Amino acid sequence: MAGRGEPGGGGKPGEGGGCRCGQCPHGAREGRRQAVAAFVALREEFAAGRGVPAGLAHSAGAARQWVSDELTLSARQLAERRAAEGAVWPTAARRRTVVAVWSMVLALLLGQALTAVGSGWTTGRTATLAAAAVLALGVTAATWLHREQGGALAPLIGEDRRLSTSRTVAAAWVAAVLYAVLTLAVHLALAPAPDARRRLLAGLGLVSSGGLLTILAIGSAVAVLAYGMTAGRIRAGRVQKVPADRPRVADLLADDGGRGNLTDAQYVLVNAAVLAFTLVRVAGEPARLPVIPWVLVVLAGFSAMTYLAGKAVAGGRPVILSVVRARELGDLAAPIRTGDDIEIRGTGFVPPGADTPDRLARTVVRIGGVHVPVPLVPVPGGFANPTDGVLTVPVPVDVEPGPVEVRVITAAGAETRAYRIEVQD
Repeated sequence: MAGRGEPGGGGKPGEGGGCRCGQCPHGAREGRRQAVAAFVALREEFAAGRGVPAGLAHSAGAARQWVSDELTLSARQLAERRAAEGAVWPTAARRRTVVAVWSMVLALLLGQALTAVGSGWTTGRTATLAAAAVLALGVTAATWLHREQGGALAPLIGEDRRLSTSRTVAAAWVAAVLYAVLTLAVHLALAPAPDARRRLLAGLGLVSSGGLLTILAIGSAVAVLAYGMTAGRIRAGRVQKVPADRPRVADLLADDGGRGNLTDAQYVLVNAAVLAFTLVRVAGEPARLPVIPWVLVVLAGFSAMTYLAGKAVAGGRPVILSVVRARELGDLAAPIRTGDDIEIRGTGFVPPGADTPDRLARTVVRIGGVHVPVPLVPVPGGFANPTDGVLTVPVPVDVEPGPVEVRVITAAGAETRAYRIEVQD
């Protein structure tokens, strides 16, 4: 058979387009890229009707099952390469995080030095720079402590290996408040007289800092509620979650399937705008906590409510709406018998994020007491089976005639309610 996908390959540089050792970020990326190319070539070959052994060509069912098994085997090898890429991701993530944090500190230093020309170096410049350095040291320490889980990004990654929108927003507000407090603390330490210290401590008044504390409380509460809400809905079977290969920045603005999500995007953008306003206030008045207008606090509150409402209604369990006998052109109308193909129509059969070949191959239909893997049916550019709304499977000969219950089990492990059909002799 020509074109069979073998994404494993060796690990020496220069073989097949580069290192594929899987032990370094470059090698893992290259190995995954070549595995994807091999799988796509195999799928397109089968979609064009080539590569099936001549001994199976007389039986459409046998040929389809053989093609599905070959694609499933290649998809497993592709999944291994994706897992290898995900395993080396923490190394690259922690390095980039440290570089990015200290680059921002350096940029702040350069900005302070350039703006100090003519006006001189002030206590405010020292305070903001020292606070940024202390915060960067904290991030560096957290990166070392969580070096095997992605460094400082580890607390922001959910159980599904995606960046959590709510956790990221809450962490951003915690970092901003810490930066403001550290700046004020340095000012207090450098204050020359008791009167100056009293004026600085007056900047910690609850009335002036109430808006900042309220937004911090909103962000933290949303992170806790979103986690509890999602975990509870997963346990109740109302949400299907498929783990990702690795976290991506796009997770902050998209759903599990990678499509843009309005509620997530508005929550991130609104908080980013208010956070930018807060940092500008810190830069303008480093000797006091920033005063946030209550209109911005209300805006952040509405955004949080919209985000949580989206979490509450998102997802759903798979549902079978109908089951019919799959009829080829020219066939006569007939009841369902063993050996026939049945078409299961419904929704939620392919959860968001489960559209990769190896996860599509994990979709199973239980017909009576028999578990039937859903065959992969390739077409140019993708698969005709399974899809989110339609599955086609054969009724195995082990199924006894009579009333039979049909259930679909998705790649996320969710199972539909039973749908009863009648199988004839």
